[in-house]
Amino acid sequence: MAAGTAAFIPAFKLSSVANVALIYAAAPFVTAALSWIFIREAPSRTVLIASIAAFAGVLIIVSGSLGSGAILGDALALFMTLMMSATMVVYRKHPDTTAALPAALSSVVLLPVALIFGAPMRVSGGEMPILVLFGLVFAVASVTLSEGARRLPSAETALLSTLEVPLAPLLALLILSEIPSVQGIIGGAIILIAVLWSQTRAPKGA
Repeated sequence: MAAGTAAFIPAFKLSSVANVALIYAAAPFVTAALSWIFIREAPSRTVLIASIAAFAGVLIIVSGSLGSGAILGDALALFMTLMMSATMVVYRKHPDTTAALPAALSSVVLLPVALIFGAPMRVSGGEMPILVLFGLVFAVASVTLSEGARRLPSAETALLSTLEVPLAPLLALLILSEIPSVQGIIGGAIILIAVLWSQTRAPKGA
């Protein structure tokens, strides 16, 4: 969890909001693969097909960053997705694990790193409330995600967490005037279609 959190903010700084959000949309399928490998929670044929489509979408998004500084941000987003997926699998394997403690410990582990590489004393008074609010929201999100992972199949938990995907690029466009790349739009559309298709097929047991 700490490793995924450490990659979260740098990914947004080094790539676009749309790229990071759309790459994270592949989390359900990464989680399904890890569940199958480590806890033998076999994915359905639908999930396998959607996973291949989602992986193709991620490759298209990353291709738009080749030759630019954004490729490092995309790589961090992929790493973050892998770490968060692994966290969901761990909670599924060990449902008795408390939701709050690992999140708190990850923050403690990352505190020295933040002090070494960051400049907390340079934050202005006007920015401090924003940072505090972000920390509180992120803490609540981490705990509720972990609690959900204890109660639901890993892939389903990851799938629900991707509900942010359509909103993140839209908010980035409205607030930051950040226009997604053509590759980001195409790859993101493929991932979202894969997620929606897998959900429409799931009740039929495909």
